[in-house]
Amino acid sequence: MRHATEHVRFGIALAAVAVGAAAFAIAFRESLAFVYAQLFRAANVLEAVAALPPGLRLVIPVAAACGAGLLASRAVRGQGVSNVMEAVALGRVQLSVRVTAWRSMGAWLAMIGGLSIGREGPLIEFGGSLGAAVSTRLTLSLDRLRVLVAAGTAAGFAAAYNTPFAAVLFVLETIVGIAALDALLPMIGATVIATTLTRAAAGGGPIYGDRVFALEAPLDLAYYVVLGALAAGSGALFKTSLAFGESVADRIRVARPWKAGLGGLIVGAIAIAMPQVAGNGYEALNGILDQPVGPWFLGSLLLLKVVATSASVASGVPGGIFTPVLLVGGATGAIWGHILAALGASSSTQIGGYALVGMAATSAATTHAPLTAAVMVFELSGDYPIAVPLLVATVVSTAISRWSGGESVYTTELQRRGVRWALTIDGRHTQ
Repeated sequence: MRHATEHVRFGIALAAVAVGAAAFAIAFRESLAFVYAQLFRAANVLEAVAALPPGLRLVIPVAAACGAGLLASRAVRGQGVSNVMEAVALGRVQLSVRVTAWRSMGAWLAMIGGLSIGREGPLIEFGGSLGAAVSTRLTLSLDRLRVLVAAGTAAGFAAAYNTPFAAVLFVLETIVGIAALDALLPMIGATVIATTLTRAAAGGGPIYGDRVFALEAPLDLAYYVVLGALAAGSGALFKTSLAFGESVADRIRVARPWKAGLGGLIVGAIAIAMPQVAGNGYEALNGILDQPVGPWFLGSLLLLKVVATSASVASGVPGGIFTPVLLVGGATGAIWGHILAALGASSSTQIGGYALVGMAATSAATTHAPLTAAVMVFELSGDYPIAVPLLVATVVSTAISRWSGGESVYTTELQRRGVRWALTIDGRHTQ
């Protein structure tokens, strides 16, 4: 009887976490859209920033960053995806809904101001923290708590991107590290609930629209191998820039709101010349996929997006990096497509396909989660023929990143805090 009661409480907890994660994601997304529409008379952050005069493009990100830093400083300790990894993989639970709430409010304000961060960060954090809180409230075991944190994380990811398969794979590859059946089944259940609710509120199609892709010749796969190597370089550039920004920020001894304001100042200064760096990169990436954009512009956008995201994150503004990395990868792939078209090795109609594969490959290089990245872009695009190029490029980019001694952005964050582990076929082991 006691065992049956435990199962019932766990089922209730799982449903509560999935619904709560979806509700938070819907409210977060819709409130951003409402403010853009009411305050800026714009449909999204890129339109809002592009319509501002140069002076306000500088002032608004600084003000928003200072406010975000002030809100985030109300949290006694930092929290992020690395804390979720530590909770699930090692059982060291340091997740708090209160901390997440302050960080989420800071991230929300930063996004209103156009800071270069992704909204997936607070959604993933909230799902994981909610899983820990509900489990504690219902006095479930530590193992059940770890599973609920994993399920909440998957639900938050699915609600952020409308990609249920990639959400499960993200937690398995990045958070758990192994395909544990005890965690897999609850995660699938949570993502089903969260995705269904999110699609009912925000629509069910791929968030980057339906795409049409086809290999022009079998030899084209060799071009995607090269793209995987280029994406590994872009991923290394992003991680190096982020580490450099954090190193510089650590040496700046000012209060957190002012430090965050410095990040906003850098983003605002860049946005004066290139408003496409504002926000998480979703709108700019759609522009790359839908319209022909010149390679020089793409190169500038790639470099400036790396700088803007590094400045935002390193300055202490809470938020995610997954979507900004997708933009960096999309620009990388589109540049490679332009080069091939100029050499006569491919047609200009394939540039969008190279951009999609570049998104996945660069994401894989930074997270060391090739299957997640491939499946995610597959779900985002709704394009079946692109599956093989996605797998080829993500495997190459991840292999190069690992062989060169690089860590994922998440394990790097843990190492900065002195947490190290080795991942083997038997799972994660602390070092």
